Amino acid sequence: MGVVKLDAYVLIVKGSDRVKFVDGLSTNKIEGSCTTVFTTKNAKIIDMVDVIDMGNFLALVGYNPYKSKLIEHISSRVLGQDISITDVSTNNNVYLSTDECEVGSEVTVTSTFRGLLLIAPKSYEIEVNMTRDQFNDYRVQNLIPHQGHEISEKVNPLICGLGHLVHQSKGCYIGQEILVRMRSRGRINKKLVRKENPVDSATTVGSTHSLKIERV
Repeated sequence: MGVVKLDAYVLIVKGSDRVKFVDGLSTNKIEGSCTTVFTTKNAKIIDMVDVIDMGNFLALVGYNPYKSKLIEHISSRVLGQDISITDVSTNNNVYLSTDECEVGSEVTVTSTFRGLLLIAPKSYEIEVNMTRDQFNDYRVQNLIPHQGHEISEKVNPLICGLGHLVHQSKGCYIGQEILVRMRSRGRINKKLVRKENPVDSATTVGSTHSLKIERV
């Protein structure tokens, strides 16, 4: 379909403990570039974050309105580890492309379940050719949750379409006990669905169908 600009932040995490640090605070197994979720002790979402392994540092890309809570959450847990966290959001723009696209070498391109994530320096312009309504239709069609819609601090990742980002056999992380218990006891009583319009209490409204988190 095209390219849309995201309201995103970019954090740089450096230090010898960077992978262990991010892995210990989020739901997915960090073994390179991936998407993961940071959760509270009650397993509620702080943010869904794309982790990009850049070799000697990790780039964390998330939703800008959730940035302050995410920074507060991870900064308070450094606790003497070899970790430094730098906010480089003002130096970069973040885009999502639903198709393959050609960009310069200065643009970092990462494949995610939503599409191709493009991180470009402010000096590099990428043409935006997909409207917000078209982006919503793309998400509805492919059952893709998004921050500010399905993904919020009111829900856990298992009920808003992010269950595939909750690793089933990794070690301890914040919120793990609740998520494991929900899965093992079959207490996932809501799920993200796509329904034909009109849809009451829709989280994302598309042209013909909408997304909704409903009780099962």
